[in-house]
Amino acid sequence: MTNNWNTLLTTLSIFVAFLTAFMGYLLLGDNVQNLLPAQKPSAQILAARQQRASDRLAAAEVEASWDRVVEGIHQRTGFYADPNLPIIIAACTSCHSSKLVTQNRATRPGWEAMIRWMQETQGLPDLGDKEPIILDYLAKYYAPKSTGRRAHLDLTSIEWYILELD
Repeated sequence: MTNNWNTLLTTLSIFVAFLTAFMGYLLLGDNVQNLLPAQKPSAQILAARQQRASDRLAAAEVEASWDRVVEGIHQRTGFYADPNLPIIIAACTSCHSSKLVTQNRATRPGWEAMIRWMQETQGLPDLGDKEPIILDYLAKYYAPKSTGRRAHLDLTSIEWYILELD
């Protein structure tokens, strides 16, 4: 019988020791980790940390330059900076890239025709009182340029000859 009591007391003592250790861990929380010797991170872990820091820095730079204007150009969209720019961004870039606008040139009637086409075929809603503002902006900054290409050749006025290869 004493042997059973000894076994029971030993088991109970071990259980109380584990319970005490577990409760101590819960009470101390992360402070237990500070008691352990620090392990030197591997090169792979250091590289991953460096990459995460670099990614955070790049994201912060993008966030900081979100609405930056450099030499009159809105950096995020490429549109010319203008007091009505928020209206233009909202109207144009909700459906397509700003590059689709900036690569085109048209007169005011030409831009109006494009808007009508988008309304008839692409589902562009009525722009209401914003339409004149948008048309004025587009006609001002994205009008046809008269420079950049040479004039078309007048093919009838050119004296042609046959090239002899002998």
